[in-house]
Amino acid sequence: MPFRFVHTADLHLDSPLRSLALRNGELADLVRGATRGALASIVDLCIAESVDALLIAGDLYDGSQTSMNTALFLAGELRRLDATGIRTFVIRGNHDAQSQVTRELTLPPSVHVFQGRSKPMLAKTLASGRTVHIHGVSFANPHAPESLLPSFHPPVADAINIGMLHTSLSGSQGHDRYAPCSVADLQRHGFDYWALGHVHQRQVHSEQPFIVMPGMPQGRDINEAGAKGVTLVTIDDDGRIEIEERPIGAAVFERLSVDITDAAEWRDVLDLVTRALTRLRHEISAENLILRLSLTGSSPLAWRLKRDADLLQTELANISAGLSGCWVEKIDLLCREPRAQGDRPSREPVEELASLVESEVLPAFGFREEIRAVAEELLQQLPPELRQTLAPDEDALEELVVNAGLMGSGNVLAHLHGAAAGGD
Repeated sequence: MPFRFVHTADLHLDSPLRSLALRNGELADLVRGATRGALASIVDLCIAESVDALLIAGDLYDGSQTSMNTALFLAGELRRLDATGIRTFVIRGNHDAQSQVTRELTLPPSVHVFQGRSKPMLAKTLASGRTVHIHGVSFANPHAPESLLPSFHPPVADAINIGMLHTSLSGSQGHDRYAPCSVADLQRHGFDYWALGHVHQRQVHSEQPFIVMPGMPQGRDINEAGAKGVTLVTIDDDGRIEIEERPIGAAVFERLSVDITDAAEWRDVLDLVTRALTRLRHEISAENLILRLSLTGSSPLAWRLKRDADLLQTELANISAGLSGCWVEKIDLLCREPRAQGDRPSREPVEELASLVESEVLPAFGFREEIRAVAEELLQQLPPELRQTLAPDEDALEELVVNAGLMGSGNVLAHLHGAAAGGD
């Protein structure tokens, strides 16, 4: 009989809401409960596939915010596995190391939590007589600036060896540096499969041996967009390893950009968005699709869309409600007024001002630096989780500055245009 297991990491159970636009109470409840739903779905998958074990490579919790209620939910789900004879192997990640609850909770007897330099655990003896051993090292503290590889025992001879490690590897954009090591370092250690955690985007770094970062099973905001899942691993009696990605997340965040250049009327904008939403909803099989919508292009409707953004939000909420499990959490109005033809100055003063703002003001270094200074000051006044949402890296901060300039100037010009046109 083969040895089969599910490899997951970074569940961040009951993580605080990080999206800035979850004003809809029903949507907020959906996102708030999504991480619990992901764990329940992982347990369902383990039972349905009759696996031997579940491997959780760190960050079950979300740091010091962890409550006993969260921990009790976790214990209840692991008891479901225990009742069916499925073992669970866990390492603590940087977020788990911040939680006192992690150490206080009594887990079912089938759950093994690795400590520092733990002895390898015998997981199964295959029909061929070869044994499968699991190695793991947990974070003792929230920070691990040095590699944890020296804490691992060498591979068990003539056996299949699986290592569990929470690591940023050599570094990953948007993720702090933790327990750094290289893919080559892991390859040289001699294990057959490395079950990694920490980086939220799935990546198979190597197949000889397998070095797998499964990604998180459930995104929490638009910066964790795309389908999420876990890795189902089968090791046959001869030691051959096969891996398969399995979708888990019930709520998928996605970005959708719609060019409204061809829209002449308000109704045209709604039709363009409806068609784009419908296409994307048919492509995404997850139970819920949560969208960040951007309207782009050149349209005479740009000023009206910005002026009547509240009405647009209501209209699009009604449209998305007609598509099962589809939500528009935020609309970015990046569209602009058409430029005047040729070199002839625009007859409309507001249009001429808009052209000047676009060509001279927005690209100006001084103007961008002023916006950047304001943005950086505001970021310092926000909680850490919101800072990470708005500006996880330097590129995101620059995009925030550009969009702030575009949207701010666009809103002012939209109101000026509306006033000049007599309100419509």
